[in-house]
Amino acid sequence: MVSFLRKMKRILILISLLTLGLLIVIRPANKSYRMKNIDLFLKDQVDQGRTPSIQYAFFDTGRVIFESHYGWRDLISRKAVDASTTYHLFSITKTFTALAVLQLAQSGKIGLDKPVSTYLPVFPYPEDITIEQLLSHTAGIPNPLPLKWIHLAEEHPSFRRDPFFAEVFKAHPKTDFEPGTKFKYSNLGYVLLGQLVEAVSGQPFEEYVNQNILARCGPGLSFELDPSSHAVGYHKWWTFTNAIFGFLIDRSKYMGRKEGKWVPFKPFYNNGTAYGGLFGSASGLIRYAQNLLDPHSVLLNNDYKEILFSEKVVRNKTTGMSLSWFTGKLKGHEYLAHAGGGGGYYCELRIYPRLGVGSVILYNRSGMRDERILDRADAFFITEKPRQE
Repeated sequence: MVSFLRKMKRILILISLLTLGLLIVIRPANKSYRMKNIDLFLKDQVDQGRTPSIQYAFFDTGRVIFESHYGWRDLISRKAVDASTTYHLFSITKTFTALAVLQLAQSGKIGLDKPVSTYLPVFPYPEDITIEQLLSHTAGIPNPLPLKWIHLAEEHPSFRRDPFFAEVFKAHPKTDFEPGTKFKYSNLGYVLLGQLVEAVSGQPFEEYVNQNILARCGPGLSFELDPSSHAVGYHKWWTFTNAIFGFLIDRSKYMGRKEGKWVPFKPFYNNGTAYGGLFGSASGLIRYAQNLLDPHSVLLNNDYKEILFSEKVVRNKTTGMSLSWFTGKLKGHEYLAHAGGGGGYYCELRIYPRLGVGSVILYNRSGMRDERILDRADAFFITEKPRQE
């Protein structure tokens, strides 16, 4: 009996030490110092004129550890941002599209290794391109610049995306390389995945995602722009990209008058819903990410989550991409992430599956590349390298 009690005591001590180690990794001892510095970092983004507003949150599966919102969602009316303020999420939408495809695979309606043409007879590229290749951006689908693929909110009721993209596919009829041999990011590949979801589910893409993903995550994510809660998107006046915008879009149609150092975008939609059509708030993205981190997620079972999150390898080389999520490490801790950027908005979403935590950051200013801002913001919370096993 004494021997058993000693063993139990050792086990409890070991569990306590392991738990303490995880807490140290994501919660430094000097909490007030950490909070002060992350607040200064975020406040500086607005005060130094990098964006009119910013939202950031760091969370685990059951709670928000830290959140902050600062600045203006509308510079003219001086409306401040809050937790319900929505932004264009742009390419973060791709993670929802991929999730919808994985749900269909989980239910046995498609095979990820099957050719897309099996389920989508009208397919503009080689018939042997697989669903997995589209998901991992290894199909060789072209990626023309999508900045001008937008339409005003007032035009949305009459806009038809399939005829629009039929012309785009017609103008870009060839793959950039042999499918399955390289990695190249493609918005058009996710247009095709959206069409696949519609063909297999028998529902409009938005309807399927609303019912099977958004409704399970709670409010804060939508394919419909709500002006009453949406942040105005801005582009800095004195920038090279602002100078060339006139060659890419009709500035008089899509942009308003200069407001100080910023030029606002008028309310607009992306033409490609499946690659960049979602609107969302920080709170909506938090619940979505928490659900993905949950071992008992209602969105996808663990076997298919492992498929979704596994990094793709092509010709013995890692691609830095799973089935829609980019892979990376911060201080040795593996994460999955996706950025969304375009005219007027920039955002990043990230999860650290082994730590059970995640983060999100949102700006209402243009972003044209993956800036990995969360490397800097999350470093206030993830403070140690993982111990060697």
